[in-house]
Amino acid sequence: MEYKIKGYKPESLFRFFEDISAIPRSSGNEKAISDFLVSFAKARNLEVYQDNANNVVIKKPASAGAEDKPAVMLQGHLDMVCEKKADVIHDFDKDGIDLIVENGVLRANGTTLGGDNGAAVALMMTILDNNTLQHPPIECVFTTEEEVGLNGAVSLDKSLLKARTMINLDSEEEGVATVSCAGGMRYTLSKKADKETVSGSVIKISFSGLLGGHSGTDIDKERYNANKLMARILYRISQNRQSKLVSFNGGNKDNAIPRECEAAVCFANFNEAKLAAQTAKKMCEEFGDEILPSEPDFKYTVEVTENSKMSVFSSEDTKALINAVCLAPNGVRRRNPKQGYFVVTSLNLGIVSTSDDKMYLVFAPRSSVSSLQEETKDVLELLADTFGFNTEIAGQYPGWSFAENSPIRDVFCESYKRLFKKELKIEAIHAGLECGLFSDAIPGLDAIAVGPTIRGCHTPDEYLPLDSFERFYMLLTDVLKQIAQ
Repeated sequence: MEYKIKGYKPESLFRFFEDISAIPRSSGNEKAISDFLVSFAKARNLEVYQDNANNVVIKKPASAGAEDKPAVMLQGHLDMVCEKKADVIHDFDKDGIDLIVENGVLRANGTTLGGDNGAAVALMMTILDNNTLQHPPIECVFTTEEEVGLNGAVSLDKSLLKARTMINLDSEEEGVATVSCAGGMRYTLSKKADKETVSGSVIKISFSGLLGGHSGTDIDKERYNANKLMARILYRISQNRQSKLVSFNGGNKDNAIPRECEAAVCFANFNEAKLAAQTAKKMCEEFGDEILPSEPDFKYTVEVTENSKMSVFSSEDTKALINAVCLAPNGVRRRNPKQGYFVVTSLNLGIVSTSDDKMYLVFAPRSSVSSLQEETKDVLELLADTFGFNTEIAGQYPGWSFAENSPIRDVFCESYKRLFKKELKIEAIHAGLECGLFSDAIPGLDAIAVGPTIRGCHTPDEYLPLDSFERFYMLLTDVLKQIAQ
């Protein structure tokens, strides 16, 4: 293939990133990238293990003189969040990522880039491929389905690993080391709701252009949730009118703040539909004053279709869904004033969807305090009971607690200061990382999470400054060299 990224070192790092970008790797569709890594390892005579969940572990012996050093684990995940702009045609199950290099920045053509966590995969491949580096024994762990609940890390047989030092490569800010994270889960409300065919006039409302973002690292930025905005309008236009919901669909990932939403409501009387449409347009205009300072690309459409047959939900189910979304908790719920008002507990209403016979609300609750996570679960269960929804919890994963003493953190701090003449920032994040699962399974594990700068994760605006990627490789290989000495 002809590579697009040129002029950065080592060349192999950027070529490996382009190689994996050509392979579709949505969550649950990692078989091809997993097999690619197995072939990569075998071609280099490296020990490799692949399990039924398509997790891959590749082991590389220490460089000469470091054979007696303890093993170090490098870890990242294979899957990526697959989001695209509404007008972009792209099949994430079949198409590779169309990369664009512009002004020293790598991005994708209208889709997520997959830097989260393709950067980690390319970094590990480069280290495994380079026989000139000084390093201890290395265990590279590539996990699957991280973006939908850390499922691969849960199922991986941790007894395969000898390392008691872990370098997670899923952090997204150069110059920052993450040393603690929140736990999380996927919480789904579902309701069986039969539809009937009626005649009437329909209002179709759509939102687009919101910033969205990562439901953990961006939740404190107070970005607007398209599902919550839509519910405000639907509630208002349905008051004192005979209306029935045709559809309500917004967001497609529980861990991405929804940027777009579409809904349709049926009114038996055309005049009522026109009045409702006027109300909807007025509210959208008011949203402009409310939203535009922080969401400059917000767009909306309101359309009325007269006298047609359609399938609708009952008045009761219509009310249940709209009211549930209106009252659903969303965003930051608790901060810690003793830690700079760091976010402790939050949740994101990432998906609202309707089908012929079901309604869904899907949340991503997060917390670094277990009792507060339990409170959120209680609130969601109460919401479900109030409006007749069933509940399901999946993909639960633990938080990762701060360690007072961490040799790997000390090495990173020393290397960063020596290389770049400034201090490495140490922080906790509100996103979920696989460090908690590995720490729970491996007693005494010394872990850190680091990575190059990646912006706009979980959105089509994701991008990676190439010089940051270059510098981070320099830091990582220097740390491995220090451990080997």
